[in-house]
Amino acid sequence: MTEPRTVTLATADHGSVVLPEPSWCAGHSHHDPQTQRVDLIHASAVVECVHLGRTLLAAEIVQSPYANFSDPHLGGQAAGVSLYPLGQTLDPTELYGLAADLDRFSDRLRSLADQLDALRGGGQ
Repeated sequence: MTEPRTVTLATADHGSVVLPEPSWCAGHSHHDPQTQRVDLIHASAVVECVHLGRTLLAAEIVQSPYANFSDPHLGGQAAGVSLYPLGQTLDPTELYGLAADLDRFSDRLRSLADQLDALRGGGQ
């Protein structure tokens, strides 16, 4: 049987904290040892939507094992997807809703592109 993967992270308020590390976690190379335990976070690799060299949206799975449980958007034991620049962590239902909204927005952008193409005389 394989032992669960763990990571030990230094914290300012609880010293070294050993916690289970999910298989999707991309590691803690940027961990600051002055971090408070409540601010520890696991994060996956970032998925970006880049257009013309600019990041429009970035998303990553996150889990904050010691975060405030009173606000579901702050983390807690359940993993969520953190979105930039939205600045919010979404659960699966909210993420599916965002994807549907983005699909509708994409259709509207295509319509605008068609209108612009017509205004420019068919691509001129």
